[in-house]
Amino acid sequence: MRLSAMGDVAMTVPVLRALVSKYPEVKLTVVSRPFFKPFFEGIPNLTFFAFDEKGRHKGFPGLVRLFQELKRLDIDAFADLHNVLRSKIVRTFFSLTGKKVASVNKGRAGKKALTRAENKVFQQLPTMLQRHAKVFQKLGLSIDLSNPEFPEKAILSQDLLKLTGDCKTIIGVAPFAQYASKVYPQDLMQEVIDSLAENEDYTVLLFGGGKSEIEILETFAKDKANVINVAGKVKFQEELQLISNLDVMLSMDSGNAHIAAMLGVKVVTLWGATHPYAGFLPFNQSLDNVLVPDRTQYPLLPTSVYGNKQVAGYENVMRTIPVQDVVHKIKANL
Repeated sequence: MRLSAMGDVAMTVPVLRALVSKYPEVKLTVVSRPFFKPFFEGIPNLTFFAFDEKGRHKGFPGLVRLFQELKRLDIDAFADLHNVLRSKIVRTFFSLTGKKVASVNKGRAGKKALTRAENKVFQQLPTMLQRHAKVFQKLGLSIDLSNPEFPEKAILSQDLLKLTGDCKTIIGVAPFAQYASKVYPQDLMQEVIDSLAENEDYTVLLFGGGKSEIEILETFAKDKANVINVAGKVKFQEELQLISNLDVMLSMDSGNAHIAAMLGVKVVTLWGATHPYAGFLPFNQSLDNVLVPDRTQYPLLPTSVYGNKQVAGYENVMRTIPVQDVVHKIKANL
């Protein structure tokens, strides 16, 4: 069970792929929001169970109903990869019926030490994928994440090929995140995109969602034939297909980074108030592909685990990441 958020759900996918690869006799049932179902397509022995938040699984009675529905599937063990009130309630029901249960340890103490202003402990914490793997280890299913398997690149439909055009190298850019503290300044991102667009062999696909983001993406793409805004033009499943065909993805500390990583795409990430040491480095990606602000100039970084906490005077930390460094890092991965 893992209900949200997008990036966190995406981070379960490589773990589940490794699990079914090592234990082909194990049948998995993933409980998550219906929107995330495409993440898990193609994984053998996996069934997706849609969590109906506003309908039959709403409130405590809904969680009782969820447990009863899952119980009918003759489940032997319950892996709680979310560890929030809802999942705790469901796993308690399973525990009371004698089933094996295990839950993820989110490492809150270590994250607090990493982000506090005084007595900061600046060190790499286990990734969320490693924490997810430990949940299955508790259930007697050890997983090796060092030799990952990824799905084949999706075969693009004629409609998608018409959208992307004839391209040799495809670069994805996902310039948004949930919180402003994790977003590279718009003027600098425009410079990055302009620089990439100078190479006619590159096709740059822009990813985002929502009216305001689409308007910004259209500004990024204006008057550039090889820069294409795909936001609002394709379905989510098609977006995943496009991402699987990227040569490299440039992303903030956001869900798109984890989606690209779960599909085996190289990811260059930009970080602001947050830091990959908190455990959210995209799967199978090197720290060499991470660009962070200047901690000499901003010694309190990272100031937040998720980016929802902003420190006065730290609004412009991402401006210390030079445009040329971003462009060079992307090109180095091609």
